[in-house]
Amino acid sequence: MDMGNGSEVGMSGGEPSAIDFNVFLSFRGPDTRQAFTDCLYHQMLEANIRVFLDEEELHVGKEIADELPVAIEKSKIYIPIFSKGYASSTWCLRELTHMVECKKSKSSEKEIMPIFYNVKPCDVKLKSQRYVSALEEHEEKFGCQTRLKWEESLKSVAKIKGWELKKKQGYWEFIKSVIREIVMKLKTKDKYVGENLVGTDDPVNAILKLLDMDSGDTRFVLIHGMGGIGKTTLAKIVFNKLTSFFSHCCFLGNVRESSIGFGIMTLQKQLLSITLGSGFRDQIDDVDDGIKLIAKHLSNKKVLLVLDDVDDEEQLQKLAINRITFCSGSRIIVTTRNKSIRKSDKTLEYEVKPLDNAQSLELFSQHAFGRNPPPYEFVNLSRQIISTTGGLPLALEVIGSLPCHQNKASWNDVLDNLRKIPHKKVQDKLKISYNALNHEEQQIFLDIACLFVDKDKTNAFYMWKDYN
Repeated sequence: MDMGNGSEVGMSGGEPSAIDFNVFLSFRGPDTRQAFTDCLYHQMLEANIRVFLDEEELHVGKEIADELPVAIEKSKIYIPIFSKGYASSTWCLRELTHMVECKKSKSSEKEIMPIFYNVKPCDVKLKSQRYVSALEEHEEKFGCQTRLKWEESLKSVAKIKGWELKKKQGYWEFIKSVIREIVMKLKTKDKYVGENLVGTDDPVNAILKLLDMDSGDTRFVLIHGMGGIGKTTLAKIVFNKLTSFFSHCCFLGNVRESSIGFGIMTLQKQLLSITLGSGFRDQIDDVDDGIKLIAKHLSNKKVLLVLDDVDDEEQLQKLAINRITFCSGSRIIVTTRNKSIRKSDKTLEYEVKPLDNAQSLELFSQHAFGRNPPPYEFVNLSRQIISTTGGLPLALEVIGSLPCHQNKASWNDVLDNLRKIPHKKVQDKLKISYNALNHEEQQIFLDIACLFVDKDKTNAFYMWKDYN
C-alpha cells in the first residue's frame, strides 16, 4: 500500500484485529484507490469475502503500522496490485516482502495472486526502468541490503501467474473474473460438515450422478427420507463439491423452521443476498415483491441452489422456484421429508436409506469411544444399543455423544432407557414428521405404532375403511 491498502470495514489503526481475513490487498493509493481498488474492494464485500482495508492517513510519518503485519499474517490470499507507481512506495514494498516471507513459512496456507494494473510482468521483474528507477532512489535512503530484499520480492511475485488489466480494458468483467477465482480458492460458500462421517460416499456419488455436471440441461433433484436420516449432511457435501462450478450459489438451510419462525420474506431476502449480494435485501417489502425480484434477478443465470428441509409446496412457490427461468447448467436440490413435493417428470429423486449394522456400529463407536471398532469389552453392548436406533445417524450421534465414556454401567442404563423411549433430542426430531400429519393420519400412525406391530396390514385397512 502507498499509505493505503485493501481491507476490512472498520479497520482504522489502533490495536491489531483478531479477525482472520480472506484477502489482503496491497496497492498504491494515488494510483488505484479511487477507481479500480475501490470497485474491487466493494465487490469483494458483496461476495462475502473478508478483505483488509487500511486508511492511509492514519500512518503518515510512521513506520509500517503494527496492525499491517498482523493483518497480512491473518490473511489467506495476498493480492498485490502492481501499478506504475507501486515500487515508489516503501509501504507497498514492505508489505510485499512480508507477504513473500509469510508464503515461504506457511506455503500450504497462503497464496499470492498478483494483478498487473497498466504494467507488465516484465516491469515487475525489473527488466525495464519503470521499477528500477524507484529502487535506486530507495537504495540511497535505506541501503543496498534493503534494495536487494525488495528486488527479490518483486521478482519472485512477478513469476506468479496473475491477472493483467490492460489500459483500455473495462473494470467490471475483469473484477468479476478476479472475484470468481478468489471464491474458488477460498470456497467461502462451503457449508460445514462434521467429522466422523460414515456411509456418505455411495449416497453422495449417487446424487452427483443424478445431477450429472457434464449435462448442459437444468436438473432438479429431490433428496427425501425420514427426519435425522442425514439428508442435510448429504446436501452439504454435494453443495461443497459443486460450488466451484457456479458463480451464483446458495444453500438455504432450515426452510421449514425459518419460514415458521421468521417468515418466508426473510428466506426470500437470504436467497437473493447470498446468491447475488447484500444490496438486494432492502428491495423486498412484501412476499409478492420477493417472488417477483427472485424470478427477475435469478432468471437466465446459471445457479446452484440447495433448499434444505422443505415441507410444503407453497414454500417453493414463494421462493419463486416455479417462476425462475433457470439458465442451462443450473442445479436445484431440495431436501424434504415429504417426497410428494415438486412431483413432475423432470424431478429426479434420491431416497436416503438408514445405515446398515456395520456403518451404525462405526458411527456410534467414533462418537462414543473416539475409535472404531469399540473396545472389546464394549462390542456386544454397542451392538445392542445400535439395534435400538434403526440405523438413524442422528440417533447414533446423539446417543454416542452422551457422557458415558468408558463407564459400562452408564451405557447399560442408556440401553435400558432406549428400550423404553428414544432420547429426547431424537424424539423431538422424529415428532416433526408426526406433527406434519393431519388428524386422521396421526390416528392411523398411532394405531400402527400401538396395535398393529407385526400384524397383517390387511385387517388394519378394513378397520380404517369401515371407520370412514
